[in-house]
Amino acid sequence: MNLFWQIFFTFAKIGMFTIGGGYAMLPLIQQEVVDQKNWISQKDFIDMIAISQSVPGVFAVNIAIFAGYRMKGNIGSVVAALGTILPSFFIMLLIAMFFRNFQDNIYIAKMFNAIRPAVVALIAVPVFSTAKTVGINVKTIIIPVASAFLIWYWGVSPVYIVLIAAIGGIIYGKLAKNHK
Repeated sequence: MNLFWQIFFTFAKIGMFTIGGGYAMLPLIQQEVVDQKNWISQKDFIDMIAISQSVPGVFAVNIAIFAGYRMKGNIGSVVAALGTILPSFFIMLLIAMFFRNFQDNIYIAKMFNAIRPAVVALIAVPVFSTAKTVGINVKTIIIPVASAFLIWYWGVSPVYIVLIAAIGGIIYGKLAKNHK
């Protein structure tokens, strides 16, 4: 089978069977693209996660675009993005067409409530595996936890947190450079 079709069907399978969005797709993308097919290295995959979080757009589509580009250039990125988007598009279309008939059904409501813990687990798995791979420890977790606490508890604007972190990173970089 042509590699473009393999890329499309791999990302379509991931897009079709993942409930919970981009972060829930991460373990499946990693399993398919990194572990099974060896299309991308673990290091490249972690870099793609970081870049995908940094650019505007839907996270799952961003990572599919980067993965497709890494494998087959511009056309590969379009094929991977379509593979990720089309299943969700058609599923949402079907739900929109028939949801009115089932929106008050107690069993449907219970089904959606039962799915929530699974989505949390699907999001937690890549967080912990990525943290282990990049070497996150107690020292490196202090700044993100403190930032989240400042935003949540005291209502500090994330803009100020980013500015302070950027200035701190520049100062730390210059100090580390001078100590070498």
